[in-house]
Amino acid sequence: MSRHGAHDVVEGGESEVDDAVRALLLLMPRMVGRVKKIPVPEALQSFALAPRHLSLLSYLLFDGPMTVNELAARLRVAPTTVSLLVGDLSRKGILQRREDEADRRRRIIGIAADQQPAITAWLAPGAAAWRKALAPLTPDQRQLFVDTLLAYEAAVGDADQG
Repeated sequence: MSRHGAHDVVEGGESEVDDAVRALLLLMPRMVGRVKKIPVPEALQSFALAPRHLSLLSYLLFDGPMTVNELAARLRVAPTTVSLLVGDLSRKGILQRREDEADRRRRIIGIAADQQPAITAWLAPGAAAWRKALAPLTPDQRQLFVDTLLAYEAAVGDADQG
């Protein structure tokens, strides 16, 4: 009997899924470990940035300034949550708010100019690594990969709830 034991009887099904699960269980901690080793730029170390801040900063870095509602839609959270994050990062001098020229009631949120180089230096290498990994894939394969990660995140969230 091979290392799979009773699962050997399933061809192309559960055994292959188990092999992929084993590979990912080994890979994920290494990936997380490498990401955690990316040093926070000195200019940002005192700000105690959390993962929720990184997602918001990533959108602003790669997509440019936008409104609270636009950020909320992309982050899939309530606008009030984004407002709290923006307020926190604005007080720290990381973000700036300006009036929307087209509608003075709206505020456009962007990365403060003096913080842009540090944030770019911090987040751009990760984006470059993802581009390198995803570039050889077809659009459908890229979407499948992203969908799979989203499904994994949801399943882990379900496990936390249960």
